[in-house]
Amino acid sequence: MAQRLAVDIGGTFVDAIVFDTETGALRLKKDFTTPDNAAEGVLSAIGRLDMPLADVETFVHGTTLGLNTVLERKGAETGIITNEGFEDVFETGRYHRPREKMYKLVYEDPPVLVRKRDRLGVPGRLNAQGEELAPLDEEAIRTAARRLVEELGRTSIAVCFLHAYRNPVHELRTKAIIEEMYPDVAVSVSADIVREFREYERTATTVVNAYVKPIFRTYIAGLENNLTAAGFDGAFYITRSGGGALQARVSADVPVHTIFSGPAGGLIGTVALSELTDRPDMIAVDMGGTSTDACVVHNGQPALKYEASLEGLPLMIPTYDISTIGAGGGSIARAENGLLRVGPQSAGAVPGPVCYAKGGTELTFTDAVLTMGYLDPDRFLGGQVKLDAAAAEAAVLRAVAEPLGVGVTDACRGIYEVLLAKTVSAVREITVEAGLDPREFSMLAFGGAGGMFVPLVGREMGVREIIVPQAAAVFSAWGMLTTDIVQEYAQTVLTLMDDLDMESLDAQADELVARARADLDDAGFVPDSQIFERAAELRYFGQEHSLEVSIDGAASLDEIRARYDDAHQRRYGHAMDDPVQFVNLRVRGMGRESKPELAEIPARTSGENASPRTSRRAYCFAVGRQAEFSIYDRTDLQAGDVLPGPAVIEEATTTVVYFSDQTAGIDKFGQIVITPVSGEGEATT
Repeated sequence: MAQRLAVDIGGTFVDAIVFDTETGALRLKKDFTTPDNAAEGVLSAIGRLDMPLADVETFVHGTTLGLNTVLERKGAETGIITNEGFEDVFETGRYHRPREKMYKLVYEDPPVLVRKRDRLGVPGRLNAQGEELAPLDEEAIRTAARRLVEELGRTSIAVCFLHAYRNPVHELRTKAIIEEMYPDVAVSVSADIVREFREYERTATTVVNAYVKPIFRTYIAGLENNLTAAGFDGAFYITRSGGGALQARVSADVPVHTIFSGPAGGLIGTVALSELTDRPDMIAVDMGGTSTDACVVHNGQPALKYEASLEGLPLMIPTYDISTIGAGGGSIARAENGLLRVGPQSAGAVPGPVCYAKGGTELTFTDAVLTMGYLDPDRFLGGQVKLDAAAAEAAVLRAVAEPLGVGVTDACRGIYEVLLAKTVSAVREITVEAGLDPREFSMLAFGGAGGMFVPLVGREMGVREIIVPQAAAVFSAWGMLTTDIVQEYAQTVLTLMDDLDMESLDAQADELVARARADLDDAGFVPDSQIFERAAELRYFGQEHSLEVSIDGAASLDEIRARYDDAHQRRYGHAMDDPVQFVNLRVRGMGRESKPELAEIPARTSGENASPRTSRRAYCFAVGRQAEFSIYDRTDLQAGDVLPGPAVIEEATTTVVYFSDQTAGIDKFGQIVITPVSGEGEATT
């Protein structure tokens, strides 16, 4: 077995890529997403690769199944068992109003995921140190389980007791009782998911896991059975929200850790590309069919956080700090009350944009792109899909141009500019608002629509270069090929540094490392391929929020304190003399996998540039009018080529568009590197 396979499900397309570990060859295919049966689209995309699955040693999968299950409220009927008197913790929450609704006079909380009648309390109590104050009432557990399962028909149960992060004994016993009574009921306990304090956040994370678990478990089992029937006998992994991957059988028990696994693949690939091309500072912008995701890699490290939000619910999981907006190739554009609006609604894969001729009737960004002249209707997806240009233009007229009293070109330009404003705002949020200057960064453009839009974003923000990698449309899937197996472990400490000693801190970290090592051993990783990273979340006493610092190699608590002071100085512009409090101890265990290298392409030796295949008129944002664009085939390009704008570079799975004040060069890895030209660019008219 010499093949590594990765598949990423997006809102419109399924991307599949296979890497031959012996020859270094990469092959990729795309197919339409099948919303009603996600596995069908995955298997169809794999089938397009036309290879025996018996040759695949590793299959890595990124999926939005868990995310969509919560967004669409299609999860399992879920109940909660908790301490008596704390049944309403999940609904009470923090009483934080979302920022975008803060000043609305009329506000209603979104419907609660688990209703009051489905939240039951039982006697039994631990104190904050994990010591038993009152024994667990096992008969009350059985009574609660019978009510939830037999009377209310719940198929999944979340168990979350006070201070289980210190001592999980009551939760684990409750799980054993329920599974003995009802083997087919899915049980999620907080101790298996998150070992950190904050009762509401821990409960919410456990509930989301329980809500998704039966659907996710069925999906993974069905997909694995289909793959096995086709001859697959290798390792099966699911990407994690915060990078790395989990064994599929493990992810089926803790699917909450895969909620954002789809966007994670692109960030994993960005980190790998950052290292391989010696570009430590990159802004990744992934524009697909439904959404655009942006994240920063600074000094070679991606921005991570340990609390995400989904539909108003906090999730205490490691995840990339991604800014996401509803802007993609399928984003619906329309005129409302005399204003142009684009997204967040999307036409998705079914029915898709009007120009796909699959029954779509609502104008989308892709229809505007085609009408602007950037897409060749006969060569979309390498000619697999013929686009209906006349229908797209008619949709622009009907939905935007006529209602707003503007021409077709102005309507399309307006659609671009609305999405541009949204995207620039999202990128500023993770750069400028975090104290980073985007002009010092490279911008990586990927996703099916990234090449035809992100060069405009980079131009607006003044980044030093925009990079369109090889296989940009399936870059997230390529990123999955570069992933390692990652296990994350955390333990709340919540102790002043003055009350700790280095020996006890090392002992607690060693316990987490031992758990990580056992899981990596179980996954088949030899000791030489295992790496462990230790970190601590610290804060000045009295603060609410904490900062993470590495404690690897620290010889003393004073050294850890100095690292925290430095981190606080960089982030907030000052350090303090106040006592420092340890909040959480973290260990990240990684099992290293072999990774695909970037293959170098031939260099042009004639001293000349590639010749355009043809040209066509399209709208140039640099000069504000129609211009003649040179049209290139990416397969004809060689290292060292310099291609002045305005131009369009076409390949089978995506299209790259840049303008007359930009130029593109082809580097040794076949990447398109777009940079601004000095002075005022001029297009051929």
